Amino acid sequence: MSINKRKMLVSSALPYANGSIHLGHLVEYIQTDIWVRFQKMQGHDCTYVCADDAHGTPIMLRAQNEGISPEELIARIDKEHRADFADFAIDFDNFHSTHSDENRELAEYIYTQLRDGGYIKTRTIKQAYDPEKEMFLPDRFIKGTCPKCGAEDQYGDNCEVCGATYSPTELKNPVSAVSGATPIEKESEHYFFELGAFDDMLRAWTHEEHMQPAIRHKLNEWLEGGLQDWDISRDAPYFGFEIPDAPNKYFYVWLDAPIGYLASFKNLCARRDDLDFDAYIKEGSDTEMYHFIGKDIAYFHTLFWPAMLTGAGFRKPSAVFCHGFLTVNGQKMSKSRGTFIQARTYLDHLNPEYLRYYFAAKLGSGIDDLDLNLDDFMARVNSDLVGKVVNIASRCAGFIKKKSAGQLSAECAEADLYNEFVAAGKNIAALYEQREFNHAIREIMALADRANQYIDEKKPWVLAKEDGNEKEIQDACSVGINLFRVLICYLKPVLPKMAAQSEQFLNIAGLQWSDIESPLLDHTINKFKPLMTRVEQEKIDALLADTQKLLAANKAPEPTKKTKGKSMEPIADQIEFDDFAKIDLRIAKIVKAEHVEGADKLLQLTLDIGDGTKNVFAGIKSAYSPEDLEGKLTVMVANLAPRKMRFGISEGMVLAAGPGGKDLFILNPDEGAQAGMRVK
Repeated sequence: MSINKRKMLVSSALPYANGSIHLGHLVEYIQTDIWVRFQKMQGHDCTYVCADDAHGTPIMLRAQNEGISPEELIARIDKEHRADFADFAIDFDNFHSTHSDENRELAEYIYTQLRDGGYIKTRTIKQAYDPEKEMFLPDRFIKGTCPKCGAEDQYGDNCEVCGATYSPTELKNPVSAVSGATPIEKESEHYFFELGAFDDMLRAWTHEEHMQPAIRHKLNEWLEGGLQDWDISRDAPYFGFEIPDAPNKYFYVWLDAPIGYLASFKNLCARRDDLDFDAYIKEGSDTEMYHFIGKDIAYFHTLFWPAMLTGAGFRKPSAVFCHGFLTVNGQKMSKSRGTFIQARTYLDHLNPEYLRYYFAAKLGSGIDDLDLNLDDFMARVNSDLVGKVVNIASRCAGFIKKKSAGQLSAECAEADLYNEFVAAGKNIAALYEQREFNHAIREIMALADRANQYIDEKKPWVLAKEDGNEKEIQDACSVGINLFRVLICYLKPVLPKMAAQSEQFLNIAGLQWSDIESPLLDHTINKFKPLMTRVEQEKIDALLADTQKLLAANKAPEPTKKTKGKSMEPIADQIEFDDFAKIDLRIAKIVKAEHVEGADKLLQLTLDIGDGTKNVFAGIKSAYSPEDLEGKLTVMVANLAPRKMRFGISEGMVLAAGPGGKDLFILNPDEGAQAGMRVK
């Protein structure tokens, strides 16, 4: 079968060289790897490149904390990442690093092309500066109190409690996450990429089917809102590439990170005579370039990246394919719930091809999130792969080996059935091409059901009970083996290791998509060995247990933070429910409220809890005058041990809610609430 041979360059987003690969990362690499393997099985020249994203402030600071150089850190992480990817059968043609000569040269070239084209501007901006570490602080390295809702310990750019976004200068009680010092504002000259100059090009490009509809819709919102200049510089100290002719100014990590795709490819081209770097990246190239990324970084890849490439005289991507996030058991991956599972922890307990198959069975071409439901994971792998696909080979192989000395029939006894399986390959191939892996898997499993139905109808185990049925057994089981071969071909992009084992069992060379057009006839197969075992609940339980142990071992103690010259204590240790159940919460009526002489924050309260009164000192003076409180209700911890204070004995604690200051709230009287009622 002749094909129109395509030349494709494919990349996945670069993993950050500051931590381990986890299952959320693997959604993307498995998705890309399946698509690339499919393209190669079709006979296309498909080159898959990636690299570690090795620059930025977090890497610099982590290396400092560990007492090593950034280069030593990224070398160690590189080794770890490569091992994880290899064990999950992620088959990069090249895996490189953004901290490389190729990336430096390309970043400088693209920057100078943009600069000389008039697309780089400079202006002075104000930034948060750590006076102790003597460095400008990225937004994520500033923490403080949210200016909107008052939540503490929030990042400098957004609040994880109320979802508000703001600038670091709006943060209340800001502290440096690096040193704990209070940041100051300091001016610095920065370099900006004039993104708006590419508005017309981007409007046209984003409407040419280069991305999914949902991403295109989001891009339209950004375009209609007006494109802002992009700050591409960072001040020293910073681990990255220094900007040409700009001492102590460095490329922002997001400028050189996507260039890392091209740098990794260039590194590969230098070692392979059959690849021409310029032929793939020049404007007007007849090659194809695809990026697989998470939907959270679409902005960089569908606006900044094509604009940078155009300004430098390079070709734009053929398409940018975005995917959703991974949830586990319906919830966001969580360290507290023990579902933030690292790749290596998974590999210590489970077959990586279980996960490759499960992701494929759930992945479509859209940007919806993908859920790893562990019960469904076990059931689907056991039912589909072990109970259906492998079962076909295991049911037939023994009879062929025992009754026919491993020899398949010279003719296909069910040519129509076999041709039906082969004909299904056209639609399955189209689904792979469109990244509709979940639909492809459904088609393949429907064929597996059909193959098992055929074997059930022929019942070779019944025929084997009587002599003289050897030819009928051989014909039926030869058909079964050939149907299995077709299914393995269709599953090979997803299950490359099981496919390799199947090829050894079938005694054939590596399967290509076109190989199944004709069945194996008059062919000797090898002894069948189990291709995949069932997922056991004990293995999943052990995986989750080890994940929790690892998270607990790696949990760093909360740093003491400086704010207004005082330290904030870390969150206390967790308590058990039985401890919490000991707390006696009562509705109390404030029968008397007085100022406390010599106290700035305290009021003295006399509380009626139904069976007597309690004297309590409460730090709510910033919100209430004594006369405002009498007659109101509050909630009191009634069984707190009395505490001797400078002003007298406090016999409990009252509870109030709110962000602080004047915003502290207690209860107004209510007909349904009475002093002494317990709060449950």
